[in-house]
Amino acid sequence: MRTLFLLAFVHACLFSFAQDRCGSVEYVETIKAADPSVANAMAAAESFLQKRSSASGISSRTVAPTIIQIPVVVHVIYKNASDNISDEQIKGQIDALNRDFRRKNSDTANTPERFRHLAADIQIEFYLAKTDPLGRATSGITRKQTNTTNWHNNDKMKFASQGGSDAWDGKSYLNIWVCRMISGAGYSSVPGSDPSKDGVVINVGAFGANGSGNYSMGRTTTHEVGHWLGLRHIWGDAACGDDGIADTPQQSAYTQNCPTGFRTSCNNGETGDMYMNYMDYTADACMNLFTLGQKAKMRAAFDVGGPRESLLQSKGLKEPSVQALPLPDVTNAAAVYPNPAQNELNLNLGVSFIGKTIFVVNMNGIIVQTVQVRTAVQKLNLSHLKSGMYFLKAEGLSEKFIKL
Repeated sequence: MRTLFLLAFVHACLFSFAQDRCGSVEYVETIKAADPSVANAMAAAESFLQKRSSASGISSRTVAPTIIQIPVVVHVIYKNASDNISDEQIKGQIDALNRDFRRKNSDTANTPERFRHLAADIQIEFYLAKTDPLGRATSGITRKQTNTTNWHNNDKMKFASQGGSDAWDGKSYLNIWVCRMISGAGYSSVPGSDPSKDGVVINVGAFGANGSGNYSMGRTTTHEVGHWLGLRHIWGDAACGDDGIADTPQQSAYTQNCPTGFRTSCNNGETGDMYMNYMDYTADACMNLFTLGQKAKMRAAFDVGGPRESLLQSKGLKEPSVQALPLPDVTNAAAVYPNPAQNELNLNLGVSFIGKTIFVVNMNGIIVQTVQVRTAVQKLNLSHLKSGMYFLKAEGLSEKFIKL
């Protein structure tokens, strides 16, 4: 009895650590249990990916371009100004994502010799969207101030009605939500998911290439985007499990921290554990490869009939058909103060504006911030904006202000 208790305790500790790195498995299982139709869609997508990425399935049926370009929208959700991350940090994360998926990191030199012939340039790239779902110019970044301090792995951050930010069309964009999570570094949906919830959620402390500790290089996002494209954890989420990829060795479980040298488990012989794979739980500094088999599965998602095929027709990276919003004439419809302002603007709008969305538009007519009005006197955080003139636009509102 004591032995069983000890084993249960050890398993609980390991599970707790696992949640620190990635909550995707638990999230997906919860979604599947709640909605059988989504579970069926996920199973169909997985079956498609397995068939198309197998040795017999890789053929001329793959019609995706050599370099697949994916439009990204990053939803920044914050309560405190410290979590309202800068455009530079967001762009740094996109750069890190591209280096990992194109195998252009200097630390690829750390890939062990026995695995180098398997290491792959995935030939998938990520770009902040130029055009929103309505054809308007966009920076590919939305910002939402909220009353919620910490979020759970329950998708509430994906809905404006619950204090979060609504997804852009999941069939045309990769949605990434960045917010402060109560636990865990991030989680992701998988192919076959509900488009209104489809995308990746990253804890603000693990987003970008300027984090700390195990999450210092932006590779939580790399890991979660791997899930979004159909990859499983390298140990198959079971003791000596199967991730469905032929060229990733079996290993007993996830890997902690930043190991070095040869490690072996599950009778994987001379190859040993591939703990430096992006789909393990190793610290960012010790991750450095996807394999050819993982590449085949991720790119199969873009085949004809594949769960991510529609992204190839996305207009998100094309030039906008209309400007985000016309530069408005100033009507003095609302009291805006102080003006000029440094880090915060007060909008004395009255109760009739509660529930409406206000757009902050720059001199080029591009939306740089959105805010949902929650009170008669709404505060607007400006700390992330560059100095210059901006316009406030909403139904019944046209105002300009100066950011110092």
